Amino acid sequence: MAEPVQEELAALAAIFCGPREWEVLSRSEKDGTVFRIYTKAEGLTDADIPLELVFHLPVNYPLCLPGISVNSERLTRGQCVTVKEKLLKQAEKLLPEPMVHELVLWIQQNLRHVLNQPETGSSSEKCTFSGSMAVDDGLWVTLLHLDHMRARTKYIRTVEKWASDLRLTGRLMFLGKIILILLQGDRNSIKEYLVLQKTSKVDVDSSGKKCKEKMISVLFETKVQTEHKRFLAFEVKEYSTLDELQKEFETAGLKKLFSEFVVGLVK
Repeated sequence: MAEPVQEELAALAAIFCGPREWEVLSRSEKDGTVFRIYTKAEGLTDADIPLELVFHLPVNYPLCLPGISVNSERLTRGQCVTVKEKLLKQAEKLLPEPMVHELVLWIQQNLRHVLNQPETGSSSEKCTFSGSMAVDDGLWVTLLHLDHMRARTKYIRTVEKWASDLRLTGRLMFLGKIILILLQGDRNSIKEYLVLQKTSKVDVDSSGKKCKEKMISVLFETKVQTEHKRFLAFEVKEYSTLDELQKEFETAGLKKLFSEFVVGLVK
């Protein structure tokens, strides 16, 4: 972890030192750091709105944007999505410097203006505000298998853009010739992703001509369960051994999925 990031984390822990204001959820040399901040901001009626902000700092942060999740018992899901998108837009202006404290200050000062804008999401149900990441009833996880990827750089860039545009999180995973895409998000968004994947000229054929993806298969799809990890970002990762890939699935609470659908691919 870079020294500026270490200093930022230490400063945040000192600033948000009240009961339940600060909690580190995970820390890894490969996946970065995930932590939660509880704070309050002034809403439309001058009443304080409790906010649960979860930040994921990838290993190359602050050269890239942090992952952000927003929850509150006082906001609808649509409002939570709007707040998240405004925070990410603000974060783009702060690259490449450590930015979490500035983002928290910004939303504390601007929440009422953000809430005054149309909601991005369509749901009027309340977000869940609790000691752990809430499982959204509409959240699904899907595992896809790609046969090959010739135009790798372009393909990866396209997949990352689709995931970002559709607000999907998860992993694009490489193990030798095995290529897997694990998607988590709204089921309709995952369906939209599959349409894009199958109808867009995302790869090239053996002669180098642009072609559509014809050899993709859906290995598994299900509604996210309590034991499943909530991914905070979409990341591209490579694994040198099957054990490393297995640990990724186990960490995500998907051990059964791995044994039933992934192990057979290496045989």
